Amino acid sequence: MGFYKNEELAKLGFQYLGKNVKISDRASIYNHDQISIDDNSRIDDFCVLSGKITIGKNVHIAVFCNLAGGEKGITMEDFSGLAYHCNVFTQSDDYTGKTLTNPTVPDEFKLERKDKIHIGKHVIVGTNSVIFPGVTLSEGCSIGAMTMVTKSTEPWMIYSGVPAKPIKERKKDLLVQEELYLAQLEVNQG
Repeated sequence: MGFYKNEELAKLGFQYLGKNVKISDRASIYNHDQISIDDNSRIDDFCVLSGKITIGKNVHIAVFCNLAGGEKGITMEDFSGLAYHCNVFTQSDDYTGKTLTNPTVPDEFKLERKDKIHIGKHVIVGTNSVIFPGVTLSEGCSIGAMTMVTKSTEPWMIYSGVPAKPIKERKKDLLVQEELYLAQLEVNQG
């Protein structure tokens, strides 16, 4: 996988770009001026990012993910991640047939739902999952592969299914690892 060099990233005009950010040179990113990416985050090949997006520290977005932030925006907090082929949409057409659909049609003929998405700290989203407008994935949630998330979640729970349903509580052992990692990071930077 080839990543942009730091000098190349700096020229793209991101709203904010932290240290040690890695973005594949095969990712497609639009609206750079609306996108903030914090330290140690990585975006892999063939991802598409557009609209308002805020990415925290140590966030990973795997191959073929689509983040459509639109005007409402997507926030991904520290240590969160999206596995392969995830789709995150802050707007969606009305599929009932009451109105026209798709971006070629003027707004007055459509009924789109537009709402922000918030992905909390330590949230991991499994491959081929879809997150719809207005959803908050609370801190520590784990979303299983091929899950469709239409409603907000409770913290530190594992969800799976279409639509997403809580399966069981998620362990918090990783919080100890976070403390050790951050302490090591501080020593290395100091």
